[in-house]
Amino acid sequence: MWRQRYGMISLIWIATTAVTLADDWPQWRGPQRDGQWRETGIVTRFSSDQLPLRWRVPVGSGYSGPTVAKGRVYVTDRLLDPQRERVLCFDRDTGKELWKLTYDCPYIGIGYQAGPRASVSIEDGRAYALGAMGHFHCLDAVRGTVIWKKDLNAEFSIDMPIWGIAASPLIYEDRILLHIGGEKACVVALKKSSGETLWTALPDDRASYSAPIMVKQAGIDVALFWTGDSVAGLNPVDGQVYWRFPFAPSRMPIGIATPVVSQNDVFVSSFYDGSLMLRLQQDRPNATRVWQKKGPDERNTEALHSIISTPVFLGQHIYGVCSYGELRCLNAQTGERVWEDLTATPKARWSTIHFVRHGKQTWMFNERGELIIGELAPSGFREISRARLLAPTLEQLRQRKGVCWSHPAFANRHVFARNDKEMVCASLAAAE
Repeated sequence: MWRQRYGMISLIWIATTAVTLADDWPQWRGPQRDGQWRETGIVTRFSSDQLPLRWRVPVGSGYSGPTVAKGRVYVTDRLLDPQRERVLCFDRDTGKELWKLTYDCPYIGIGYQAGPRASVSIEDGRAYALGAMGHFHCLDAVRGTVIWKKDLNAEFSIDMPIWGIAASPLIYEDRILLHIGGEKACVVALKKSSGETLWTALPDDRASYSAPIMVKQAGIDVALFWTGDSVAGLNPVDGQVYWRFPFAPSRMPIGIATPVVSQNDVFVSSFYDGSLMLRLQQDRPNATRVWQKKGPDERNTEALHSIISTPVFLGQHIYGVCSYGELRCLNAQTGERVWEDLTATPKARWSTIHFVRHGKQTWMFNERGELIIGELAPSGFREISRARLLAPTLEQLRQRKGVCWSHPAFANRHVFARNDKEMVCASLAAAE
């Protein structure tokens, strides 16, 4: 009896440990949508300057980062002649294509036409895919069959942002929250099971490209949206606006980075309009400004003028990429610059790094297709190891011989990344 009981305990421990050690990446910026990778058993430095690939598969162009769930990898892309968008599903272990959905999608009024922007969100056996022109599909995640679909542009008369619809869907309980910039509804909530519209909000705001997140405030869930005109906290159940802080652009809506949160502080950063730090009140859902900084132009910047990169908020400091690729550390309480580093990504307009926290280290995927393991601290940036993962391709930005601008996924001790020609998978597991 003791041996049976001990054996059962051991099996439970092994199963629990397996769950703890391995994780999927089912939505934008990971399982908790916070840019943190919590798996264990990961390499601490690379063995060569080129990561060996487990598999590679051809894909079309697109900005959307892969997502990974239940043994499958999802990504969206665009083909020409005729103009079509696709939702693709591959086997996680082999790269074999399992299914694809293709639909006609001419891009009208969209600059940088490389392809769809938003990552596919996976939950409870369903895949939710949002295209650049507002085509929204709810699919069976295993078979790829359409459960329901919506043409959000036709239904909500979207004032199309110059770079298209880009914010990845946020799933909350029985609904999906979307940032689309409709004529009378910047934000909409749809019922997961049917696509029925449950509520709309912020009718006077234009769309930006920033994905919404969920925060806890005064003991309740608050959906945080950074639109083209404000940062706002909404009731995810009925769309009630708890608070709205104006953050109108000086030139054009250009907010791309996801808001980052540390305790009660929320930070956003824009290419032309600099940085804004808000503090969330916890006695009631409201927000106040802590500080706001903006330089005179895109080259002479204050604090951080980020574009694509979502910053990292660590303790009393913020780390991010400024307008021309300057990796910076800021004092989170004042916005004052602590240091600047130019080694992580080449200095160029809109130069980009995607940051993912892993324990005490920060993994950085730069726009040259390099994966960097490093440490970010008030004392400076320390590079531990660097290896090439992907080659830059031309469709997203031709001016400097191409870029890799899509956010990678870190799941099941592997990295999944794409450019405009292929998606690759490489193991990041430590040696046994």
